[in-house]
Amino acid sequence: MKLKVVSLHKNYHKLIGNASKGHKRSQHQLFELFAPKMLSVCRQYFKNKDAAEEVMLTGFLKVFTHLEAFKFEGSFEGWIRRIMINEAISQLRKDKKFQFRDEGEMENSIDHVTYIETVLEVEEIQKTIDALPPGYKTVFILYAVEGYKHSEISELLKISESTSKSQLYKARKMLRASIEKQNIVNYGTH
Repeated sequence: MKLKVVSLHKNYHKLIGNASKGHKRSQHQLFELFAPKMLSVCRQYFKNKDAAEEVMLTGFLKVFTHLEAFKFEGSFEGWIRRIMINEAISQLRKDKKFQFRDEGEMENSIDHVTYIETVLEVEEIQKTIDALPPGYKTVFILYAVEGYKHSEISELLKISESTSKSQLYKARKMLRASIEKQNIVNYGTH
């Protein structure tokens, strides 16, 4: 079993190496391997699937253009994911989809995150997230889905950490209100 893992790792390394040299077949294979996951990443930022696909394709163009910059330090998938996230944010900025206002300190009463079990399907969750204003949605995805820290989000989006925290707080509040409004979750039954 270990022999197969080593063999796959060597093939993977070779595939990336060949793709960085401009071999179209290797580039196509990398695209086929990672496109579904990267479309999913881009889809989190855009309501419209066509817009998400366009951002993903632009992201892959950047991946192949800068493939020689990948030094096999860390995850290749993580490296591609970072490019896709940056491309999504860049496109949102270009489209002027969000603007952040530094809203200072958050309200004194901080809601504690409540872990709740729901029967939401993935599409229903995505529709609820898509209904958020673009700024709230972007910060929410970067923090809750991608696992970025507020300091990283503030650097990436060129906003203050307090704005990042405020946007996340308000996104969670809106999501909670939306779920309650849909009568999907009954908070009183636990």
